[in-house]
Amino acid sequence: MLEVREIWKSYEGQPLLCGVSFEVRPGETVCLLGPSGSGKSTLLRIIAGLEVPEAGQVLWQGEDLAAVPVHQRHFGLMFQDYALFPHRTVAENVAFGLRMQGLPRDEIARRVEDALARVNLREFARRRVTDLSGGEQQRVALARALAPRPRLLMLDEPLGALDRALREQLSEFLRTLLHASGIPTIYVTHDQEEAFAIADRLILLHQGRVVQAGPPDAVYARPATPWVARFLGLTNLLPARVQSRQPLRLETPLGVLDVASDAATSWQEGQRVTALVRPNAARRVEPGQAGPNHVEGTVEDVVFRGEGYRMILRCRDGVRLSFTLPQPVQPGTSLTLSLDPDGILPLEAEA
Repeated sequence: MLEVREIWKSYEGQPLLCGVSFEVRPGETVCLLGPSGSGKSTLLRIIAGLEVPEAGQVLWQGEDLAAVPVHQRHFGLMFQDYALFPHRTVAENVAFGLRMQGLPRDEIARRVEDALARVNLREFARRRVTDLSGGEQQRVALARALAPRPRLLMLDEPLGALDRALREQLSEFLRTLLHASGIPTIYVTHDQEEAFAIADRLILLHQGRVVQAGPPDAVYARPATPWVARFLGLTNLLPARVQSRQPLRLETPLGVLDVASDAATSWQEGQRVTALVRPNAARRVEPGQAGPNHVEGTVEDVVFRGEGYRMILRCRDGVRLSFTLPQPVQPGTSLTLSLDPDGILPLEAEA
């Protein structure tokens, strides 16, 4: 429904968006994910019509929107700070955009009630927004964005001002709400866990360029570059060289590692690569016990992480790797691990 074609934008002489292209399908929630300064919010403002690109097009069902003003695009936009009117009630805040459209009073009342019902705030209609919690204010802002029945919804870091527990709770609520509404949505965040919880598809931005796109599980399973892996929290990255393709083996600072054969598609013998070792790829074994890819080291630190114990292992040549184990291990312990070949993935070599 929405198509973004080759958008370019610079700021103070520095490139901010460099040929960004993607599309949003009917009923789909697309997440623009990336660190601060990657151009996510600027891209959202260009789509909304609040900023003009230096090159490129924004199209809705094939129509170029360059000449269409903001208020005629029928897009809903919600900012991180919510931009609510503190002196107005919840219902008055939700009704504001509808009054600006000049809708009849009865129609405004119906839409306000419907929007508040969607976000479970119908009984809060007469309260002032200053009397609400942060999570309740977030839902008021969302109701205000939904009330005009936009054909595209854009949410810019909508959970960024909330604490982690509330973010997790509201991300589940948001995903359910967006799917139920059927409104195609662009969701901007720098938090990959939030993106995984909400998005149908990720558009990962780095230095103004799309570096990877796809469903969250596919992006996590196959990060396109070492930078993507690090951004997703996968930090076990080793310089490596392809020793053989069948079976696929990599020479690394830890020794030769066997890799799952389905990862051998495009690599050549002798090629420099980066070996990604997933944190859940390790199991503890005794020295000399059978198992692939034995790695020995000394435990430097152990932290409980809910799903297990995150352990930092110092291996030979000063290499440090992070693994998740089901049982705690005392710091200073010498440890032998076996690495599952399915948990090792060759990526492009780092410059």
